Amino acid sequence: MTVKQITKDNAYDALDANDFPAMMDVDRYNARSTAFDKIISATHDHFWDPLDKKYIDFSEPFDLENEAILPDEFFPIFQTKLGEGISSKDRVRFANESARWILSSILHGEQGALSLSASLCHILRDPGAQEYAANQAREEARHVTGFSRYVQARWGKPLPVGPTLGNLLTELVLAPEVFKKIVGMQMLVEGLAMGAFATLYTKSRDPLLVRLCQLVMTDEAFHHKFGKIWADRTIPKLSIEEQNIVEDWAVSCFQTLLFNLINPEQMKSVYALIGIDWQEAQKSLMEAITDEERRKRMNQGTDIFRVLIKTLLKAGIITERTRSFYGMYVNMDELKAEGDRMIGDDIAEEGIRYLQTVNFGGQAKGSSLLAAE
Repeated sequence: MTVKQITKDNAYDALDANDFPAMMDVDRYNARSTAFDKIISATHDHFWDPLDKKYIDFSEPFDLENEAILPDEFFPIFQTKLGEGISSKDRVRFANESARWILSSILHGEQGALSLSASLCHILRDPGAQEYAANQAREEARHVTGFSRYVQARWGKPLPVGPTLGNLLTELVLAPEVFKKIVGMQMLVEGLAMGAFATLYTKSRDPLLVRLCQLVMTDEAFHHKFGKIWADRTIPKLSIEEQNIVEDWAVSCFQTLLFNLINPEQMKSVYALIGIDWQEAQKSLMEAITDEERRKRMNQGTDIFRVLIKTLLKAGIITERTRSFYGMYVNMDELKAEGDRMIGDDIAEEGIRYLQTVNFGGQAKGSSLLAAE
């Protein structure tokens, strides 16, 4: 089967994954784009090692029996009639097992990002883009290690991936089309991750999780820029037919994440832990969380789905054709008027300055995140 790539810039030119001889074309080696040089050169500024206590110590204790890692506002079930009957002890159990499920999902997502980055190395023809992808794969690998160690420290082992996230990650990793990988992973899933990490950093009661999220964000902010570079160089050059293909793919991924990512069916084992049938929980949540309630949540700057819509809007992937779909949940005019800074950039920059002092000693240099623009 011949794959139809949507390539508008040589930096994202792709080969067939099975055509390794083409990678040894002598003319390819000198045809290196400079588009990713700043991101690549900034790598050393935000280096960290999850196995080195100088950066993070996974032996830090936390009382899971009596204290919830995340506040009650993370769990809509507590605001329903069904949730009112949950005892205080079970609320802590449910909250921490839900946190385990969330962190397990993040771990699976990081594995997906690692595998997808590696898959880009097999198909990106440009040596600069290929080096960037290899660099990201290395960083995603340390995220897998970091979240594996965190989950192990708190619960022993992660929970299985939910069907929605598992199926989406599988589709993205195995997709032969570059645009699906970049829109789906580098923009939507990475955008989702930045929103989630910023929220966990701000609201988690576990200092170890707060530190881990900031360290990971120092990498993720650059990964998000890779997608932005693709959008800047690709979206303005698309034909109407190609724009529709990319736009429809983004809507499909967004809908999948919005309506299925954290619904009770995905978390059957967590609800069963406190004796609640997931179908009863879903019914209770549907009564409590209307579209109006969803809109209120998305008005918050740190809401992960608001972050995703802003990512797509600023990239030019939302046009009048699909604007009304996203407009059901957020004020698109307000979102358009906001600056280009993304949620989590400030947290990441603070983390980079800290890593610079650890890695190089003395005073931190200027922000490598801004320098990579």
